[in-house]
Amino acid sequence: MEKRILGRTGEKLSVVGFGGIVVTDTTPREAAAYVKEAVERGVNYFDVAPTYGNAQERLGPALEPYRKDVFLACKTVKRTRDEAAEQVKASLEMLRTDHVDLYQFHGVTTAEDVETILAPGGALEAFVEAREKGLVRHIGFSAHSEEAALGLMKGFDFDSILFPLNFVTWYKEDFGPRVIEEAQKRGMGILALKALALRSWKDGETKKWPKCWYKPVDTYDEAEIALRWTLSLPVTAAVSPSHAELLWWACDAAERLNPISAIEETGLQAKAETLAAIFPEG
Repeated sequence: MEKRILGRTGEKLSVVGFGGIVVTDTTPREAAAYVKEAVERGVNYFDVAPTYGNAQERLGPALEPYRKDVFLACKTVKRTRDEAAEQVKASLEMLRTDHVDLYQFHGVTTAEDVETILAPGGALEAFVEAREKGLVRHIGFSAHSEEAALGLMKGFDFDSILFPLNFVTWYKEDFGPRVIEEAQKRGMGILALKALALRSWKDGETKKWPKCWYKPVDTYDEAEIALRWTLSLPVTAAVSPSHAELLWWACDAAERLNPISAIEETGLQAKAETLAAIFPEG
């Protein structure tokens, strides 16, 4: 699988990341099998968070045999120093590792979140202290709003950003271009969320993919062009959604990467206009 450098860190990550929710509510044997197959297919970037149910408990043992060869990212929704410091220690214990390669603020959405994180006594202090102690190697964030992303970038020299980047939100809502531009100016690594997202679930709709809070692609062909679109942006990698089938589709697509053509882009722009974008959240 193709690997790309993550901003100024020098780290080389697989273009498809293993989303930790894939192993949520699996058996230990299933989790181990998923991780083994992903590694064999060239995935070296794994992303997890405490909010993903029992994903940390499942991923830790499954990843242990490969830990020295992979890039492990974790997150926290805690916004104050003491809470964030406590959570990183708990995550390290569950993930059976002495450090994470990237620790991120998770799902930052509001200006209030940004202010709390950056203020004295905020979680950023815990992140910096954890880096000084060797518990984390790089510091980043994921954000669900452009306002929050831009605010965090102005407040601290982050190594990376994890942001929703898919063709529907980009074309229909113009959601993402300003964030990408600013991150590039700062030399940050850019990681993508929701590459395989299509639209919001409709009321009463049967959910084929119950671990997704949005409706993702339904076929390999949809997954292939959606992932190629996201990876045509200046991003290092795209994190897979929460079902193993979607992860394997992404891996298949990554083996056949080629840039989006002008004709394909026109088609995606037209398709985006027919779908309910999941960001910005309203």
